[in-house]
Amino acid sequence: MSPLRVLIVEDVASDAELVERELKAAGIKFCARCVSDRETFLKALEEFSPGIIISDFSLPGFDAMTALELVRARDPEIPFLLVTGSQSEQVAVDCMRKGVDDYILKSSLKRLPAAVLNVVAKRAAEAEKNRALTALRRSEEYFRGLIENALDIITVLGADGMIRFASPSVRKALGYAPEELVGRNWLEWVHPDHRGAVGEAVRLAASEPDYAPTIQLLFRHRNGSWCMLEAIGKSFPDRAGDAAVVLNAREVGERQRAAAEIEKLAAFPRMNPNPVLEFGDDGSLTYSNQAAERMAQSLGRRHPVEILPPDAAILVLECLASGRSELRRETTIGERIISWSFFPIRASRVVHCYAEDMTERMTLEAQLRQSQKLESIGQLASGVAHDFNNLLTIIQGYTSLLMTEANLQAPMGDSLRQIGGAAERAANLTRQLLMFSRKQVMQPRELNLNEVTANLARLLRRILGEDVSLHFNYAPKLPLIHADSGMVEQIVMNLAVNARDAMPRGGALHISTLTTEMDSRTTKQNIEAQPGTYVCLQVTDTGGGIPPDVLPRIFEPFFTTKEIGKGTGLGLATIYGIVKQHKGWIDVFSRVGEGTTFKVFLPGLPASSSSSVAGVKQAADDVVGGRELVLVVEDEDELRGLVREVLQRYGYRVIEAGSGPEALRVWEENRKEIQLLLTDMVMPGNMSGRELAETLRARQPRLKVIFTSGYSVDVVDKDFGLQPGLFFLQKPYPPPALARMVRDCLDGVDALSLKKKRRAV
Repeated sequence: MSPLRVLIVEDVASDAELVERELKAAGIKFCARCVSDRETFLKALEEFSPGIIISDFSLPGFDAMTALELVRARDPEIPFLLVTGSQSEQVAVDCMRKGVDDYILKSSLKRLPAAVLNVVAKRAAEAEKNRALTALRRSEEYFRGLIENALDIITVLGADGMIRFASPSVRKALGYAPEELVGRNWLEWVHPDHRGAVGEAVRLAASEPDYAPTIQLLFRHRNGSWCMLEAIGKSFPDRAGDAAVVLNAREVGERQRAAAEIEKLAAFPRMNPNPVLEFGDDGSLTYSNQAAERMAQSLGRRHPVEILPPDAAILVLECLASGRSELRRETTIGERIISWSFFPIRASRVVHCYAEDMTERMTLEAQLRQSQKLESIGQLASGVAHDFNNLLTIIQGYTSLLMTEANLQAPMGDSLRQIGGAAERAANLTRQLLMFSRKQVMQPRELNLNEVTANLARLLRRILGEDVSLHFNYAPKLPLIHADSGMVEQIVMNLAVNARDAMPRGGALHISTLTTEMDSRTTKQNIEAQPGTYVCLQVTDTGGGIPPDVLPRIFEPFFTTKEIGKGTGLGLATIYGIVKQHKGWIDVFSRVGEGTTFKVFLPGLPASSSSSVAGVKQAADDVVGGRELVLVVEDEDELRGLVREVLQRYGYRVIEAGSGPEALRVWEENRKEIQLLLTDMVMPGNMSGRELAETLRARQPRLKVIFTSGYSVDVVDKDFGLQPGLFFLQKPYPPPALARMVRDCLDGVDALSLKKKRRAV
């Protein structure tokens, strides 16, 4: 043991010697240094590093209390003894309170060695205790750090299930702060299906030290979801000796999901509806799924190896050697075409192969090519019909003019009537071509829905076939509707065909008509309805019905539930467009297994305007002419000449133009006199008839306009004929019809009133 380093603070040398003599007499090994002022005291503290300080109470210019403050500021652990000649007990108590370890009178110096040994031993014990506490604290901090940084969830549970400790990892794993769990029963968060088993396991672990169960349970995350935990429990008595269990748990949902993902990937080839095969590096077939086996059996073979390409083994070796895939190798077996694709997996020394029966797809591609061909034919037909209508207008027009000659001989009249009849039949043919190509202009008129439906009865029976019974129920005194007859017929036909397809094994189709009154209360239930009288076409079938998840989409273009090649998805979409164009709407009611009902609502005409369906046409002699100036714009010279001659025969003055730009120049020269614009819709150049009319009406809003065309669905709005001051005349047209429309347009009769006026005649 090294000598005790004693620092003596004393200004009397003999007193310092007495201190050293007493220490030596007691056999204490020490080395001493004596100081008598502040400066030497501070220097000794720095250089001598004393193990104990023995100080007189009072020195000249320096005292023990000052020395005590200085040493405590430097090192609070150095023992400090006070040795003095004579002081009161109160001074001794005050010194002890300020940090002096012991107080010794010089008259009792014999007690000094014992006091020194006692103080040194006491300080050594305290230092050892502090070192132990520091080590313990560091150990606790270390193990606390292990727990706090552990990824596993560590909890301590009492035998009663109360949580006594929860590691910080519960925050990341389960979303809870540890203090949210401590003091509560852990079974509160355990799934009800697991509480009984895991609660019993924890109770057993608490009572049996050798029992360490592994349990799985669902624990509720703070966000409300359930986490799958795997935990190991072990008896762990607490500090008070009470039974407890430490649970070490981890979230295994991710592991289970990974395992499920692996299983899903493994199930892909097994459950794949298409053939999946695997070849080894020697070219042999090592695996084939059930779909491959079914394909082989459907082709009359017993095993997939019998339907492989003849050079399959060579392909496998080439794929592995080059690392390149071999795609779409086709083979033909009977009438079936099979496509094979080989993909090398060089890391595993295997080749995966996928097969596909291409027969149906190639058939569909052929159908698509046929459909595209028909579309091209439709485009051609519409173009031919448009041009042909111009020619027919000329033929019909001049024929009609010739037949009005007063001295026309009978044989000539018969010939002209034959020409006129042939031209009319040709016009009907062009209308069919336009309908085929979907270029037919909407031509609404007053219709009786009962008559339209009844006229289709025979055709519907042929379309539906013998397995579907057709029933009609017509409402009496049905209001007329203002609609295009061809489009209404298309509604009935499409709904009937749709119903037939929904009854592949036969059934019944009921077609009914009825009148419905819609008031303001009823229309609130349907945003498409307006108050008034509506005619309803109701079509009900006894088919399989429409599933609820499909029903909202049935009117979407190209949406169909029929097999590929058996439906375009445009039938109901077309109906929807036609009904909307006629200011109506459709309601659908369907239940799976019980059939479907379509209700088509179309606005009914008031009784005062519904007196006749067919109406009576005005005779040519009833047409009144006039003296107004008409601007005729037509790019066909012959047709423009015919229009000029017809209008001049009725007394009108005519100026002409062969294009839109030319018409603008003519307009500027005669703008004050021109009262009517008669223009073709489709003309060469960069200005259509519609654009010309909009330009001139912007300059003169009161200008009357008549459009003519062989077809105009691509360039004419659906309601143009009902707009004030705008009329449409379909080609071909007879001269009286042209003259009548010119007069009506100039007289300010709008299109809708005009039709009502004619039917009232």
